[in-house]
Amino acid sequence: MFTGIILAVGQIKAIQHKSGDCRLTVDTGQLDLSEASLGDSIAVNGVCLTAVELGKHYFCADVSNETLSRTILKNASIGTPVNLELAITPSTRMGGHIVSGHVDGIGSVIEKMPDGRSFRFKVKAPDNLAKYIAEKGSICINGISLTVNEVIGAIFSVNIVPHTLQETTLGLTVAGTQVNLEVDLLARYMERLMLGESAATDQGGITAELLHKSGFLP
Repeated sequence: MFTGIILAVGQIKAIQHKSGDCRLTVDTGQLDLSEASLGDSIAVNGVCLTAVELGKHYFCADVSNETLSRTILKNASIGTPVNLELAITPSTRMGGHIVSGHVDGIGSVIEKMPDGRSFRFKVKAPDNLAKYIAEKGSICINGISLTVNEVIGAIFSVNIVPHTLQETTLGLTVAGTQVNLEVDLLARYMERLMLGESAATDQGGITAELLHKSGFLP
């Protein structure tokens, strides 16, 4: 589990392809690994990976086909910068929101424009994720906990303050850049819970009929 507060920016140091999936070696830059252990979870651009080898300034992790298919790690190359966060502990400050490191899909930055000293990003989410994104709700972009400013259909906007631009890979992001998206964990579970006992056989998810029966629609 993570908070979406980035601790350091590292970069991909090596990629070893293995029967369709791969092993990544990540240079962790300024990230303190002194208390990390083999088997620990480390978020790489918002993707929860398990450390299978640890050095003073690097770690290795295996990346499954499932992860490659759902995240921008499939496009990674040597030198690609990545946001890094260690898993939380009982004493960690919860400065962001609850982030699982389980990426839901890939979005695309469609606009980046100045807004005072900050920048406002407009991001197009996959259509199937739009229902989970709410104004003033939480969204995780490349492992960064952010607040949604506005939502129109599957397009949402977030405001990126100077500190976040400087301390994460968002400072390098331009229109057209693909990003990992993780929607709010509670929204995902709420949808499933609303299905009740029909969840075992349901194929269509939340429908207008179900919302009506549950009292959410007249």
